[in-house]
Order: sequence, then structure tokens, then C-alpha cells
Amino acid sequence: FSLQHVDFRRQMKVDTIITDWTPPEVIEKYVSGGMCGYDKEGSPIWYDVIGPLDPKGLLLSASKQDYLKGKIKHTEKLRRECQLQSEKLGKNVEAITLIYDCEGLGMKHIWKPAIEAYGEVLTMFEDNYPEGLKRVLIIKAPKLFPIAYSLVKPFLCEETRRKIVILGSNWQDVLREYIDAEQLPVLYGGTRTDPDGDPSCRTMINYGGTVPRSYYVQDSVKVQYDNSVTVSRGSCFQLEYDITAPSSLLRWQFASDGADIGFGVYRRTKEGGEQKVTDMLQVLPNERYNAHLVPEDGCLTCPNPGVYVLCFDNSYSIIQSKKVSYNVEVLPPPDGQIHSLQNQHFCIRAGSYIYYITSLLGRAQRIQSNETSRN
Repeated sequence: FSLQHVDFRRQMKVDTIITDWTPPEVIEKYVSGGMCGYDKEGSPIWYDVIGPLDPKGLLLSASKQDYLKGKIKHTEKLRRECQLQSEKLGKNVEAITLIYDCEGLGMKHIWKPAIEAYGEVLTMFEDNYPEGLKRVLIIKAPKLFPIAYSLVKPFLCEETRRKIVILGSNWQDVLREYIDAEQLPVLYGGTRTDPDGDPSCRTMINYGGTVPRSYYVQDSVKVQYDNSVTVSRGSCFQLEYDITAPSSLLRWQFASDGADIGFGVYRRTKEGGEQKVTDMLQVLPNERYNAHLVPEDGCLTCPNPGVYVLCFDNSYSIIQSKKVSYNVEVLPPPDGQIHSLQNQHFCIRAGSYIYYITSLLGRAQRIQSNETSRN
């Protein structure tokens, strides 16, 4: 063992975590997943059920440390199960089969604080349990899956990536190639049930669910913003991004101080020169967001290349200026690497803002947009 791993086990009290640490009730009830059965080689099978997971509810109800310790406890139980299987079968069982049920994977699961928390878990696994994973079988992957995978891929080493198999519509048949039917829940194409006949095997697999607000211990998850701007009364503030690759993901987070702010996304229909927002193609309708109460987090896939405009709209306010703090990033199509487009510098001139935005290729691109009323 490396000194880093020894220090990890000491700090997290891993040797006694199964017997001495009890997770908060919200972690036990609402973190989905569980061990159920063994594959044909005798390795334990762990199911991660993504759809019912409520990342925001969990992060508002428990600390990331508790979530991490809960994952460590599950992992240590699986290690113990591998040891028992080794003794029972008379052969070395060191690694598990992991089944990711991605049905219901949605925007709530790629919420940035959730990805950051999950990234910490993946990094912990990579650093301390590198040999504990035999294979990962992804089932029922929706259209959003490639985007979600591109977000977590940086946390995975190449060896782990090679263990991932994404199954198609015949996923039940493929699961039965690895797992005998009597070890596989009916829900997943086998014959196994709970003693009461439940085909989902809920006594072994927790299916989570939406966390009741009664568990919340904080109102919002703290977000670090890289940029801020004051949008004058009766005006708009525009950010422009030149999207060169189809199916790139444009992602934003923002919060306003003191009052709501309008926000919409548009695409330029005219190359060069100035174009009013009202003359652009509306991609995301402009709405007023109570971002002073709840920070806003969203994204959209850009099906076509072009210049996309994020517009913070304060044209309806005749009295009050609004300070807006924001992060914006562009995620390339799933096969690419994640890049951020961050505002490097801006200055105010009469009637206009000038930005210097780093492009995906690292070139400084000068973009000018008018500060105009929406009317």
C-alpha cells in the first residue's frame, strides 16, 4: 500500500467504518444502489440506479463528506464480500461487476455541484481501490448519456475506461451472458425476486427517490462564480460564444443580487456586423428568473454551429440595476475534451460592452455587442 492510501484509511477510519460509522438517515434512505447476487465467476454485483437519485436534495441534506463516507462503507462491504467468496469458492475473487441503470438520467444528474461531488467519489475510487472493479455494464442509456459521460470521463483513468461496456436494446440478453438468471433480478431479465416476490429485489437494492424538504439542512449549495457584471436599469448584457462543433453543450450558472433577472439564449442569423437580439433565432425563450433566491443552473445542446448569445435582460426594470454573477462553459461533443470559455476581460464604453473571450483553440476573439433595450 502507498503512504497516500495508508493515510486515506487512517483519516477516514476505514478499518472500522462498517461497524462504527452510521450514515445520516437521508444517506441510507435516498442514496440509490445495492449489492444483489454474483456473476458467473462468483464476483459480487453492485447496482447503481441513477434515475431516482436526487443529487440536489442529497447535497442540501448531508455533507459531501457523509456522501463520500457512505460510498467508502459500501466499498468496504464489497471487499469483505469478495473475501468471503474467495474462501467459499477456493479461488481469488478480488473485483466486482458494476451495473449502471441509467434509465431516467436527466439534467438534475449533470448539475455542476453534483458532478463535482461525484468526481470526488470517482477520484477516491481510482486512488484507493484501483483493482476493485472487474467490469462496468451500462444499461438503458438515454440520449443524454454521452454528455454525462464526457463530464465524468476526466476523473477516470484509461484502464477504468476500458472496463466500461455500454449495452444496447438487447441488454438483458447480454447481462445473462455474465450472470446466471437465478442471480439476476426479474427487473433486469433474470428470475430472482425478494422473499415477498418483489421483482425489483428492494431488500437488496435501494431505489432512492426525491429527498423530502424536511431533511434539508441548508437552502442552497454554495457555488463559486468566476465572473460578475452589473446590468444597468433598462438594458441588457450579452455574452457571445462561437460554437464550431455541432452537438456542443452550452452550460451556465448564474445568481443575481437583490432581485430577479431575465435570461434567454439566442443564435445569430447574420454574419458580421450588429444584430439586435429581437432579430436573432430564439433558442431558449427569455424568462425572468428568481436567481436572487435560488441560483440558476442550466444547459442546452447546440445542434448547429454559430454564434450563440446569452442575454441577461434587465430592460423591464426602470429603477434598479442588477449585479449578476455567472459561470459559462462550452462542452464539446462527447468524443472531445471539456473546455471552458471564460470571460478574460471586459470594459464599458458608451453604449457597448467589449469582451475578449478565449476561444476553444486558445485564440483571443474580439466580440462586440450593443447594450440595447429589448423594446
